Amino acid sequence: MKLYFTRHGKTRWNQERRFQGMMGDSPLLPESKAAIKALGQELKEVPFEKIYTSTLKRAYVTAEGINQQLEQPTEIIRSEALRELGLGSLEGQLIPVIEERYPKDMVNLRHHLELYDPTPFHGEKIEDMLKRINDLVEQAVEEAQTGPLLFVGHGAALTAAVQALTGKSLAELRDMGGLYNNSLTILEADSSQPPYRMLEWNDVSFLKGIGSKPDSLL
Repeated sequence: MKLYFTRHGKTRWNQERRFQGMMGDSPLLPESKAAIKALGQELKEVPFEKIYTSTLKRAYVTAEGINQQLEQPTEIIRSEALRELGLGSLEGQLIPVIEERYPKDMVNLRHHLELYDPTPFHGEKIEDMLKRINDLVEQAVEEAQTGPLLFVGHGAALTAAVQALTGKSLAELRDMGGLYNNSLTILEADSSQPPYRMLEWNDVSFLKGIGSKPDSLL
């Protein structure tokens, strides 16, 4: 069974270089409509059994936009489990300011998740985020008849969760960088239990000529 993953469209806070996180949210940029449509066109012939999306607006609006382009539109299921990594008091704050305040923590968030400690700003532990997302994915695979399935989520959370589903350790989860907005990643599952095989990672080839360059702050 093939599992497709994408990050939501680019938002105002992405453009302003602000952390969004689990509770923060901001509107999609006008240019995101074209990128979402392009992704939907890329996926239009895929007969998705279901689409799972984060309950944050930037994600479920992206999911709805993709679904509108499909030749066989399907059910969209909103789930709290797919929300972004909780960043506590950092949410809504300017990233350059936070990098100065918590330089070591921000380096670890981007490159060394095995060392990341969100305690100073009351954030969510990486292990807790991985459990909620990957429990949902495993359950979705187990319940699916034939698939394929699409998951629409967020940059920091999906980057780590997808890599973990392939069997990588905490120390390896950021080795391939962060997911771009509206990128496409595909895994293949032979059973509900990971590890799954990675078929494609962070593809944005179908977005050429659309809007600004891909963004991967986290």
